[in-house]
Formats: sequence, C-alpha cells, structure tokens
Amino acid sequence: MMKLPLKNTVIFLSLFVFTSCLFSQDFQGKAIYFKKTNLELGSWGARMSEQQKKQIAERLKNRLEKTYSLTFSKEASTFKEIEQLDAISGATDSWGKNFSPGLIYKNIKTNQLVQNQEFYGKQFLVKDSLQPISWKMDAESKKIGNYMCFKATAQIPNRNLEWWSFSWNSIGNTSNNGSESPDGNTDESFTEVTAWYTPQIPVGQGPLEYYGLPGLILEVSAGNTVLLCSKIILNPDEKDTIEAPSKGKEVSKEEYQTTVIAKMKEFRENRMGGRSRR
Repeated sequence: MMKLPLKNTVIFLSLFVFTSCLFSQDFQGKAIYFKKTNLELGSWGARMSEQQKKQIAERLKNRLEKTYSLTFSKEASTFKEIEQLDAISGATDSWGKNFSPGLIYKNIKTNQLVQNQEFYGKQFLVKDSLQPISWKMDAESKKIGNYMCFKATAQIPNRNLEWWSFSWNSIGNTSNNGSESPDGNTDESFTEVTAWYTPQIPVGQGPLEYYGLPGLILEVSAGNTVLLCSKIILNPDEKDTIEAPSKGKEVSKEEYQTTVIAKMKEFRENRMGGRSRR
C-alpha cells in the first residue's frame, strides 16, 4: 500500500490537481530514456588492469548503454529500444539482442503484459500479468529536468528483474523458473528498486515493467543499472498507435525462461562435447 509522508502531501496534491485537468482521455506522451549498466567483472576483473577493463567496457558499450522510447497514454504504453550502430563494427549487436527486451506493451487497466522476444531468430510472444509492485513512497524529492519528482522504493524478486536476460553463469544455478538452486531448494532473493516519479504527468506508467505510481516514472535504479528520462513530449501533433504486438509463439514468462535455459544448456553441452572429441 502506497503512503505519502504528510509533509509532502500538500505539495503533491497541488501538483496533481493542477496537472490532472490538462490530461484529457485522448492524452498521449512520449519519453526517451537512457539506460546505463555498470560493468561487473567479479573475481575475473580483479586480475585485470584498468586499461584492460576500459577496453572491455568500450567493446561492450552497445550492451551497457542503450536508449529507449516510451509511448504512453493513461491506460497503456509501449516501450522499445532505439537501436544504434556499434561504434567499432558499424553493426547492431546481434548476440546481445537475444538477451535484451523486445517491444513491451503494458496495460495498467487490464493488468496485461505483452512482450515480443527474439531468441536465435525465433519469435516469441510473451503474455502474462503485470508483476505486482508494492511501492513505498518516500518524503524525498528532487527535480529531473523541469519536473518535480518524488522518491519511491520497492523490493522486487530477482527472478522478475530482466527475466529475458541470461548468462552462462546464471543457467548453472537455476531451474526452469530461475528461482531454485540445483539441489531444489527455493532461494528467493530481492533487489531494492528506487524510482522517481512526477505527479505533473499523472499517469501510472514507466519504463520496462515499472508502473503503478501516481505519476510518470522518470528515473529507476536497480542493482547496477540506471534508467533516466532525457526528453518528454506531451500530446504530440502526430500520435502513435499504442497496441500490443501480435507475432510470435505465445508463451508465459516462465515458459519463455524454460525454453531459453534449455537451449543455452544444449549449446553448452554441444560445445563441451565438441572439445572432448578433439
């Protein structure tokens, strides 16, 4: 349950009442977000020089730094990556695309998530409910661009954070749904997510799967990743169609994870089997 500290209630209500009248039923907006993920090399990185780390970060820049667009109305939104060419090769990151979010459609009125995912050339249509988020609203506030924003935090299960992304290390420690260890014991761990939302744009939308606050989410921090809004366009002259994707094999989140993990294990076994035959 969301609770706003009393000392910010007057400011919040003033902004909300003033701006609500500006947003009609056919209201639409677009927000551009820049996503940056800090490179984590673990124990392997401890043996590397700073120059080597810098070189790896440069090679992985297209995966560590991405730009997205969020097109939103009061009820629904679509979130997609704005693809950029690699500065070194001049091509898009085809390998990284297998573990990046596709087009995300959220409908907060019907509690519906529909997401396009591509894995090794095969199209999937992930249909599921929106993940429940229990936001705790904070007294802290700050400005992002021209918008007054308020802080909110939530504890989200790690299996729900970037569920489309996998690594060779992670598949060795997960079962079908990514929440169990190899011995079958449930190991539910959480990450604290911090969001900054503005009641000046009174819609419950946000980037990725984040939603459910009384204002557009302009910034999100989760683990080593930060998403920050850099541009907002309200009621553009030419409106986009906000609709769910429809192409691909229909699966749930759990079914998609099961499929990808099984395929990655198959790749690994084939690779190791090839080495053993040499």
